[in-house]
Amino acid sequence: MTWTESTRSTGPSVPGSSDDEVLILASQSARRRGLLAEAGYRFQVVPSSVDESAFPAAGMDAVDHAGRLALAKAMDVAVRFPRRWVIGADTVVDCDGLIIGKPADAAEAEQIVRRLFSRPHKVITALAIVRQVEGLQRVAKDTTVVYPRPMSEEKIARHIQGGTWQGKAGAYAIQETGDDFVERLEGSLTNVVGLPMELLRQMLLNAGYQAK
Repeated sequence: MTWTESTRSTGPSVPGSSDDEVLILASQSARRRGLLAEAGYRFQVVPSSVDESAFPAAGMDAVDHAGRLALAKAMDVAVRFPRRWVIGADTVVDCDGLIIGKPADAAEAEQIVRRLFSRPHKVITALAIVRQVEGLQRVAKDTTVVYPRPMSEEKIARHIQGGTWQGKAGAYAIQETGDDFVERLEGSLTNVVGLPMELLRQMLLNAGYQAK
């Protein structure tokens, strides 16, 4: 597991009401929502309106690309809720230096699956925490190495036909495929799901967030 974090804070802290301590998740991902709920956090979902296609990955380092997207998503929501703690997240896959996001269609999903399940690859999730009223911005990233199981032609065809690749970075979801697709992990499982909870807890603690 690899964590990196950068911070920016300007201006004094501003005390808030109890409502201010309810987190905002700037993502419509059911997987991230489920992880936050299981951990007992009080939160609401306000999806970001950021257009990810406006952030081309070509020539970018995977960690940096995920970080700028996570921060953009958090900032997009934070300007509307300046007193609230907003969490933005972005997950990408790095396969031999190639950044792989969400497939556009079944054909691209099949290409991605054939590439990823022939070798180990990295899943990178960047988290951003923003509280606009005090100028607080924190960005951190976690990396997990995935060692996949070889996939037969039949298994690849079933996976593509099943459609579970839709909306998933790397064209698969470990919580849905589990041991059937993955031999082992080096790092955080929740990072591969899309919200590294160990990292999130530490970031919130470091930022001064107390409530659940």
